[in-house]
Amino acid sequence: MSLPLAENKKEQSQAHPDEDRLEQERLARLRDALGTRSLVLIGLMGAGKTSVGRRLANRLDLPFVDADSEIEAAAGERIEEIFAEYGEAYFRQGERKVIARLLQSGPQVLATGGGAYMNRQTREGIAQAGISIWLRAELPVLMKRVRRRTDRPLLASGDPEETMRKLMLERYPVYAEADLTVETRDAPHDTVVADIIAMLEQTLLPAAPGEDRAAPEEE
Repeated sequence: MSLPLAENKKEQSQAHPDEDRLEQERLARLRDALGTRSLVLIGLMGAGKTSVGRRLANRLDLPFVDADSEIEAAAGERIEEIFAEYGEAYFRQGERKVIARLLQSGPQVLATGGGAYMNRQTREGIAQAGISIWLRAELPVLMKRVRRRTDRPLLASGDPEETMRKLMLERYPVYAEADLTVETRDAPHDTVVADIIAMLEQTLLPAAPGEDRAAPEEE
């Protein structure tokens, strides 16, 4: 006779209490090492910054903030409307100010728009108050994801794939200045989160004697 669903869940949660405790202690050490800094996700549209960011924040028990949502709240308009009415230069100016304000509220996981890191002042602000994490993805992965969305102003005209290719050529050399680079591939978001946490541990936490910390494998 099978256990009721509630009992099954309870049994699963108690199956490995020591592992769960060690995991929570490990993540607590990581939060302590992070201090007041923000984990700032950068990358092109379709890289998974929002989806990965929410999961990363949940794992680390940190607030999640989406810069684009904050910009829309401050402007009272959607981003595509700001682009259409005022142009990209106006949007970038507001974006820089909003991100500078958000960086004062760490620790948090902060997802930024694809063009935010191209601004030198924003890069400097992130370097001072956070750890930048580039979610790097190849063109086929990006296009597969962005084709599901209609709210991408930079892809609203012309050939979207050619536009994305040009953005990669322009932005990837600048994104490469980020503190950490994680290949998102076409992997589950939880896998990407695990890779990020492993890299953060290697960067922020001293290794225990005899501990073998292999870097996350790329697929």
